[in-house]
Amino acid sequence: MQWVTLISTIVGAAIATGSAMLLDRRRWQRERLDRETQTRRTLYGEYLACLSEARHTSGNVARDPDMLLPVRRTTARAAFGPCIGLRYQMTITAPTRVVEASESAFRQLRGLRDLVMEGVLVTEPAYLEGRRGYDDALAALRLRMREDLREGGSAL
Repeated sequence: MQWVTLISTIVGAAIATGSAMLLDRRRWQRERLDRETQTRRTLYGEYLACLSEARHTSGNVARDPDMLLPVRRTTARAAFGPCIGLRYQMTITAPTRVVEASESAFRQLRGLRDLVMEGVLVTEPAYLEGRRGYDDALAALRLRMREDLREGGSAL
């Protein structure tokens, strides 16, 4: 009879320890997923803000017909520069579908910046077409980011 008591105590301890370990592992996984999602949320916000600032500056430059071409180039290039580092952070942090959308928005904005650097003004068809292309790419990027954050990053 003493063996039964000892064995049942050992089995009970093993079950309790196993369930505690399982619960700890699940909590750890949930916390890790929450941290990763928060990291992406922060990066996405910074990237969108950077793109927005670069687009805004490029638009201001394109509104000034009197700005000298060298100043135009320097201003537009400087505004776009910070986006490059965040672009690379996106490629190692975000899931593929977000990276693809971020690359598209980046390229569209770079094309718009190049037009501005050449002296194209906001009223010209080339600028308006470039702006539309960027706006469409940005809308697709925001959609992908929202989907990723809603899913909690399960599709990396």
